Amino acid sequence: MKWSIHQLRKFKQGAIPLDEVVDLGAVKERNPEIRDIPPVQLTGYCTVGSKKISFHFRLEGSMTLPCARTWQDVHYPFLIETDEQFSWDEHVLAQDDEIHPLTGEMIDPMPLFEELVLLEVPMQVYCDDADSMTEASGAGWSYTTDDEYEKQQAEEQETKTDPRLADLARFFESDND
Repeated sequence: MKWSIHQLRKFKQGAIPLDEVVDLGAVKERNPEIRDIPPVQLTGYCTVGSKKISFHFRLEGSMTLPCARTWQDVHYPFLIETDEQFSWDEHVLAQDDEIHPLTGEMIDPMPLFEELVLLEVPMQVYCDDADSMTEASGAGWSYTTDDEYEKQQAEEQETKTDPRLADLARFFESDND
């Protein structure tokens, strides 16, 4: 999805509405935790000035991330609203460092959209049944809640024989025979 500056300048009379579906699948390469991201709905508008172009973007979609406890797929919806400006004029770019510089005759907002989506990825997500899960295990790993772990430790302490009394326990075992 690219726009020509020449085409956008034709619409100086008002805001140009935007309503498209964009594919942001490239973010999976930049963040391997994102398992899937279906096409995202882009809406908004664009206004063209003499030295800059202003956009109001609204990105709405969802991504699939791994649960922090169970590693199951979690669908995480997101809604991003942002105002971005692009300019080709050196004087405008020198005054404001938040304006995106343009080189050439095309505006390609895809890298900007990818950055915005990557910023929306949370540190951790949990599936619906993650709170009810008390134990889980797999090849070389296990998960237990703190309460369950303390309970297991207490049971082990009760069944463990004091090493100083181990000989005495064996003495009584041999007496019963």
